[in-house]
Amino acid sequence: MQDLLKSFGLREVNSGAAVGGSDGWIETGGTPLTSYSPIDGRPIAQVAQCTADDYQQVMEAAQRAFERWRMMPAPKRGQVVRAMGDRLRQFKDPLGMLVTWEMGKIKAEGAGEVQEMIDMADFAVGLSRQLYGLTMASERPRHRMYEQWHPLGPVGIVTAFNFPVAVWAWNAMVAAVCGDVCIWKPSSKTPLTAIAVHHIIAPVVDQYDLKGVFNLVIGQGGHVGELLINDRRVPLISATGSCAMGRRVGVAVAQRYGRSLLELGGNNAIIICEDADLRLAVRAVTFGALGTAGQRCTTTRRIIIHNRIKQAFLDALIKAYAQVTIGDPRLDGVLMGPLVDENAVQAMMAAMETGRSQGGRLLHGGQRIKGIEGGYYLEPAIMEVADGCPVVQSETFAPLLYIMGFDTLDQALAINNNVPQGLSSSVFTNDIRNMEAFLSHGGSDCGIANVNIGTSGAEIGGAFGGEKQTGGGREAGSDAWKAYMRRQTCTINWGGEMPLAQGIKFDL
Repeated sequence: MQDLLKSFGLREVNSGAAVGGSDGWIETGGTPLTSYSPIDGRPIAQVAQCTADDYQQVMEAAQRAFERWRMMPAPKRGQVVRAMGDRLRQFKDPLGMLVTWEMGKIKAEGAGEVQEMIDMADFAVGLSRQLYGLTMASERPRHRMYEQWHPLGPVGIVTAFNFPVAVWAWNAMVAAVCGDVCIWKPSSKTPLTAIAVHHIIAPVVDQYDLKGVFNLVIGQGGHVGELLINDRRVPLISATGSCAMGRRVGVAVAQRYGRSLLELGGNNAIIICEDADLRLAVRAVTFGALGTAGQRCTTTRRIIIHNRIKQAFLDALIKAYAQVTIGDPRLDGVLMGPLVDENAVQAMMAAMETGRSQGGRLLHGGQRIKGIEGGYYLEPAIMEVADGCPVVQSETFAPLLYIMGFDTLDQALAINNNVPQGLSSSVFTNDIRNMEAFLSHGGSDCGIANVNIGTSGAEIGGAFGGEKQTGGGREAGSDAWKAYMRRQTCTINWGGEMPLAQGIKFDL
């Protein structure tokens, strides 16, 4: 695996700050940060964290670069992003393997995450020719009205450990074609993948002389993160993480009248109606609950199932769980790897104990897996709870699935919506009336609503995000690009008179 590090230019100790390009690394002097693999608990490499002075160097470079970058025509910026996507294609397999090594997701998911970066690059290239504004009819004669969109400036991108590279691409690729420059603060649990990405795109930065456009700062949230979210030079902070983290970011950014794009906790549910295809439902729930070891923001955490089919579904689901191979995610055939660290293990254990104390019944799993040296491996757990059980209100970022029964669809929809979070939701049914009720104004209150597919695995073409404590942000596709730009309404008077709107007369 050490050869994998060398292929990205990674060393035993790496710089925690960069302004892009092959010679854009800053000699940081901060406290060393060690990245440990959740696969075996062993150290991979270290990063010298960014200091306050290092951060200022990066910000100054970003500001200078913005003055040039925003003046490049958007289709030309799209060519840069296309070149970055081509570089990622060349490194898809090794970067995916590094994601697996540092984060712990299985090989297929690691490669899939890099493919998501490539897809975002392709999407952004097309978007670079579609940053459209509207033309409006003016009520005043010989006046023309239209709107146009301008780049915002430096955009702060704060990413979480569970998608250590894809979420950066969701933001950076779109922000780049919009004319913004980016300052990436990755999770302190997965800094090496971020460094690797900057090594991968360095030849593109060199070719187009783009120092300061794609920047990197690595350090603890309480230090570097606070510098970033409180910096008035950064008009937009896009942050992915817990609801508690988002609350801190949202308040800090709002106090300086900046913008925040928040992608926070899930707590996602699947409603399974009496007429559902249980074969499809079991497959969707198994991947949705166990993919990335239950550490996706779209992970399926709650099953709301009709009481008449609940036992048949549980029998099939427990059988499916028993067939899932858990172990070293680098190995072929493994479908679930480790949790990210011991804190994640303890959080799941605590949630199960709380659930039991509140009347929950553990139906399957929940034990540490023996026989695997090091690492943080747990059996995925299934717990039956009553509607209204308090533990269900909080998201446990681990493979812990709650089961609740219902008798009517109205009851199921109420259970689905009765949590503080609102990211992803699904219903399994073959009745069009159930589908339409789920998708109607009185149906799911989540940002993502699916029919006969699971809660996890969104495509990049749609806007990704959720409501309530999920933060309200939208990233990736559709018109999410508007978050990275400022709208300007323009009116041109090409006549010889000065009529006022609303028919107001003000003659001198």
